[in-house]
Amino acid sequence: MPTLETGLALYVLWAAIGYLLGSIPFGLLLTKALGLGNLREIGSGNIGATNVLRTGNKGAAAATLLLDGAKGAVAVLLAREFAGEAAAQIAALAAFLGHCFPIWLGFKGGKGVATFLGLMLALAWPVGLLACATWLATAVISRISSLSALVAASWSTLWCLLVGQGQVFFLTLILALLIIWRHRENLARLKAGTEPRIGGKKA
Repeated sequence: MPTLETGLALYVLWAAIGYLLGSIPFGLLLTKALGLGNLREIGSGNIGATNVLRTGNKGAAAATLLLDGAKGAVAVLLAREFAGEAAAQIAALAAFLGHCFPIWLGFKGGKGVATFLGLMLALAWPVGLLACATWLATAVISRISSLSALVAASWSTLWCLLVGQGQVFFLTLILALLIIWRHRENLARLKAGTEPRIGGKKA
């Protein structure tokens, strides 16, 4: 039977793996590889798919979205397979933090929305699907990426309860609060009515 020390070491290991996976800056790597310029000097300077779209390359933006989501899902699925559900939730949180605060970029990363959606699909797919649908519906109506992210993250906590996925409620709540905090500048612009729409050139 594993000791307390062994169990803690296992969770630390999966936290480290999750963080390293989450910290891969796919948006930055793709734009550099495709010769699209320095993503840090484009639009908001963010490394996520919305800012990659401001390069004008929709394929690169779509690839960034998928890869940022996939790294969250992979962290969860690997941890669950080899260490169980608790480790999967730890890896999920670590992957999200890795994306937002990657050591390779001086802890200045993205806002975590695609990674959040990916890890939620892996943790509790009904919640993940509803979160994706919420993001998409809000984006179609408002054409504002940040608003779509905020609505999808906030409503995810409600989806957890409505579809019987209470085991991930507290993690989802933590992630939703982090997403809201990461979007604090966007919230100010939304309040002022100056937040750009999807496809805009500025932050």
